[in-house]
Amino acid sequence: MSEASGEAPRFLAPAQVAELLSIEVDEVIDLVHEGRLRGSKVGSPPRWRVEHSSLAEYLEAQSEEARRMALWRQSNEASFPEVWGTAPLRRD
Repeated sequence: MSEASGEAPRFLAPAQVAELLSIEVDEVIDLVHEGRLRGSKVGSPPRWRVEHSSLAEYLEAQSEEARRMALWRQSNEASFPEVWGTAPLRRD
């Protein structure tokens, strides 16, 4: 049963997320505050928890951003003098 079909979301502690992302716990909390990860304070006393599905979405978004940046760098490194108008004019 998936989260979309009614199962409660699985939560991770910020320390778990930090370990998975190789960042500091404070950075995980910052990502939650920025809205890049979905999290909430649960329990008594309240402690931050991050939705597992949110982490998967964040990683997918990061991967897509990296892919786009790689394509952008490739296009900038490619030489298209005919397109950019920098090719020497041929006079035959």
